Amino acid sequence: MAGLALRCNRADGPRMKAPPRAAPVALAVLLLPCVPAGAQSYPDRLTHYIVPGSPASGADVLGRIVANGLTQLSGQQVVVENRSGAGGNIGAELAARAAADGYTVLQVSMTHALNVSLYRKLGYDLLRDFAPVTQLATSPSMVVVHPSLPVKSVGELIKLAKARPGAINYASAGTGTPTFLAAELFKGHAGIDMVHVPYKGGGEAMTSVISGETSVYFASAGIALPFVRQGSLRALAVTSTQRLPFLPAVPTVAEQGLPQYQSGNWYGLMVPAKTPRELIARMRDGVAAALAEPAVKKRLGEIACVAVADRPEEFAAFLKAEIGGMEKLVRQFNLRADG
Repeated sequence: MAGLALRCNRADGPRMKAPPRAAPVALAVLLLPCVPAGAQSYPDRLTHYIVPGSPASGADVLGRIVANGLTQLSGQQVVVENRSGAGGNIGAELAARAAADGYTVLQVSMTHALNVSLYRKLGYDLLRDFAPVTQLATSPSMVVVHPSLPVKSVGELIKLAKARPGAINYASAGTGTPTFLAAELFKGHAGIDMVHVPYKGGGEAMTSVISGETSVYFASAGIALPFVRQGSLRALAVTSTQRLPFLPAVPTVAEQGLPQYQSGNWYGLMVPAKTPRELIARMRDGVAAALAEPAVKKRLGEIACVAVADRPEEFAAFLKAEIGGMEKLVRQFNLRADG
């Protein structure tokens, strides 16, 4: 997508004599296999970047960083379109029906791998209707609470929840989202009951816990950090296996009595299934170049995201493994789409 030129490397083959100047048509025919029709000028118009999340959510912030980086590199506008709701399924259904021309991309996350097992019926098939481009980044989560909740650690939260079963509620960006999964896994590991309050996206969920409408939120670490620093939220733990370098004083959930607990999120890009492979390759290379830009790397660090930028076949294998892993979790913790 960054407008990188396609090249043919014939260094390993037999040397060919230069064609005579009187045969330009023959030269063009020789080059055709190396420059597929349409790929040499791609992209040459606006690209729709669908984010199945609300404005100001972790998915939205990441999507805008990537879209802006691609715009800067390619010279063609990449526009983020927020399509939140139904745990990421509304945006995915829209993208599945889009033209397979390389000008509509879908930002997926762990949510979509989970939804394969969580929902009985979906309006799309993640593996059949889409082709993988690349995994964009990974991101840990943070357990935050409204300051009015009288807890300062995971242990205290568990103790309070056991003393008052069903009295504490937690916000999520919607059933099936990483914020939902992280909380449900926490409930399962801790043996507690908290009431799920689903919202249409991460922005609304964050607002709810800041206002005190809800008490607990398993938020994207980078998005929650400013509110923790200003005192609007209290951080109890991070969900990664290790403490975060920019929050060394905040312990992990595992350190606080739940050693098997780990959660987080990943994001990737997919396109409609019939998108030409040449365009997918161009898109992946453009994304990798954008993620390597110093300004983009700096912004990713600010929201606690680690760039990946693997190849389509690697992301495809990762997706299949994630779907299988999510299926086991759905059965183990009896998860269901209740909102």
